[in-house]
Amino acid sequence: MKHPTSRLLHAYWDRLRGERAAPERSEIEPGEIRNLLADSLILEIEPQRRQAVFRLAGTRLCALFGRELRGAAFSELWDGTNGDPAEGAWRLVETVTMDTVGVVAGLKGLTAKDEIIELELLLLPLRHRGRTQARVLGALSPHCVPAWLGLHPVLSLEVNSLRVLGPATVPDASRLPPDMPMPANDPLPVRRGHLLVHEGGRL
Repeated sequence: MKHPTSRLLHAYWDRLRGERAAPERSEIEPGEIRNLLADSLILEIEPQRRQAVFRLAGTRLCALFGRELRGAAFSELWDGTNGDPAEGAWRLVETVTMDTVGVVAGLKGLTAKDEIIELELLLLPLRHRGRTQARVLGALSPHCVPAWLGLHPVLSLEVNSLRVLGPATVPDASRLPPDMPMPANDPLPVRRGHLLVHEGGRL
């Protein structure tokens, strides 16, 4: 994780979960992460529809896309030029919820004026009323806040790099978007096909 928001949110999530795979949604106290809320998100998972919907989206996140994201589908943010954006978005979410691991991705956002913004996406599993497949906590943070933020909305996202934050066991690679370029200089990764899996602590 390169972005401070990702690191701080992961540390908060990790502290809350203790020895568990994931903390409860009810344990999240917005006041404790007030400095991270602008970039934060919570997704509600609808496994029957293979969809994730925004339950919460921070102000800077909404400004980035030029609209209120609460109630919108997560898949609406993704580029569809290399396949079904809904399927690619679902594979990311499904990996987090079904394998109870975190995912961090480097993204490229593109506006109608061909402006490019580099972002980091963090997705972490949350329990909700005893279910680990019901909610996802995350953050989508720009590496540099552009002058056009709020004026020229990002129309689509593309994944440049992807890392699974989990144990040494490897989750089902079939649920991840294919052909993702991986970081080359991370210490002691476990390579499985197109994935580099790094140990991420207790599960």
